[in-house]
Amino acid sequence: MSTHDHSSSCCHNPESQARHHNNEVAESCCPPKEKVDWLLWGSAVLVAIGFGLALLPTELPGFLNTYAEGVYDLASRMWWGVLIGLVMVGFLSKVPREFVLSVMGQGGTFTGLVRAVLAGVLLDLCNHGILMVGAKLYERGASYGQVVAFLVASPWNSFSLTLVLVALIGLKWTIAFIAFSMVIALIAGVVFDMLERKGVIVGNPNKADLPEGFHFWTEAKAGLKSVRWDGAFFADVAKKGVSESRMVLRWILFGIVLAVVVRAFMTGDMFSDYFGPTFLGLLATIGAATIIEVCSEGSTPLAADLITRANAPGNSFAFLMTGVATDYTEIMVLKSATGRWLNALLLPVITVPQVLVVAYFLNMGA
Repeated sequence: MSTHDHSSSCCHNPESQARHHNNEVAESCCPPKEKVDWLLWGSAVLVAIGFGLALLPTELPGFLNTYAEGVYDLASRMWWGVLIGLVMVGFLSKVPREFVLSVMGQGGTFTGLVRAVLAGVLLDLCNHGILMVGAKLYERGASYGQVVAFLVASPWNSFSLTLVLVALIGLKWTIAFIAFSMVIALIAGVVFDMLERKGVIVGNPNKADLPEGFHFWTEAKAGLKSVRWDGAFFADVAKKGVSESRMVLRWILFGIVLAVVVRAFMTGDMFSDYFGPTFLGLLATIGAATIIEVCSEGSTPLAADLITRANAPGNSFAFLMTGVATDYTEIMVLKSATGRWLNALLLPVITVPQVLVVAYFLNMGA
């Protein structure tokens, strides 16, 4: 009997397994069953229930109505960013690692961090879609400093939301917010690269160097010519986009559930009514932004209210940035991607003090 046949019979025949004198041999011939991702599927069911309840023609009582409206609101705002993120992850899975490294630049270098920041600013995705891309960049070999710089710079700095922000708060404040966010993202990337060199955090195990003589456009043209743009190709892109984004989808769905529960006790009006341009108001804004999961589309109008109604531009900036730096979805995705809590928890430790300093002086100058 061949090894394959023996393994097959071992796994499917209990009597055959019992005849093994060595339990380790019996276990090794049978591949472990894939565990059910209860957080993913449980959160998905709760989101689906909330969305379905929101579609009912009658108003629901109390908390159920708040829950249903919250799920519907967040899902309606987030779906396009998540969908584009899935598609981008699917296509990135088809892109050889060398191309990603070529575009992002060499990890551990200042130039590589600048490229990562610019990529984050220019990429038009919400903070939920961007997480999928960031995790995929890490898997493709970008340094952890580059990934952090990319994520911190990106969520509300997209082209479309920048135009919205200009319309809401004016060109001056919009340019100031973008400039300061890029500086914070760059500093965070530099600090993480330094910590990696000193051995405080573990570097990216997927890191690789570009082969000698690699020319991006030459290789890209050759690669594109070899692609068969048929139904099988796009089906595989869709399949990989979903399967390789499960880690992120798990926390996005859980984030929706948790955010909606919190929304029942803390409304968006509290930001504009009670969080003024004082140091305590700034701390309260950061605390609230940490607790409430707000998508980039939802954070922009709230941030605008903090300028136009509360006269607190620093709080507005802090609200936009803290939602990125302390977002539990982002922290959990970074932990899952790197496999280490330290890497993930250092994100708020390094970025929040910078946000506080910038926000304080913005309020002082208002």
